[in-house]
Amino acid sequence: MKNKRFGLIGLSAPLCLGLTYMIMSAQRPEYSFLTKAVSELGSLDAPNKWYWNVFGYILPGVLISIFSIGLYQSMAQKTSSRLPLLGIFLSGFFMAISGIFPGDFEDRTSTTMILHTVGSFGSYIFFLIGAFTYPKLMRESNYWKSVILLSLTLTWLTIIFGAWPFVFTDMPGVGQRIVFSLYFLWIALHAFKLYNYQSVIK
Repeated sequence: MKNKRFGLIGLSAPLCLGLTYMIMSAQRPEYSFLTKAVSELGSLDAPNKWYWNVFGYILPGVLISIFSIGLYQSMAQKTSSRLPLLGIFLSGFFMAISGIFPGDFEDRTSTTMILHTVGSFGSYIFFLIGAFTYPKLMRESNYWKSVILLSLTLTWLTIIFGAWPFVFTDMPGVGQRIVFSLYFLWIALHAFKLYNYQSVIK
């Protein structure tokens, strides 16, 4: 039952962000997914910015951090490295930080914009640390090793599509949304596997 609870918590993170994004972006006809950053839904001058920052960044970040504990416990042995746990946990933590400090896109040197940027980049960097170190733990489990290839594929794709804004400079927002989608697909994949873990091993 513990694994199911952690699995549901993990699955609720992408669901929360996805629904919030659809609702908030639909209310902004001038908001273009081609050119606008996702964070601009919660920027300092955005209408209803705290709805986005709370339900788009802070709450999903907290849910991911909680989920990371259950994911690690389902695989780790006493001597296991804690890098996978710390990576995904801090990824969620820094995502919440990026919501606590809304981006100021009119003044990119402002304190709130710097902290927002630290939160955004920190979330992604720690995700890479967690996502690239989990396969070592997965190889120790017959249940988890079946998802290694897909897990690493999603991780590498976030890096590949991270270069999108430098190649397609007229529509940088598309690349960011692809990376966001791949990140949350990684969370959803592992959360789904965790949810089913107990029933499979019985």
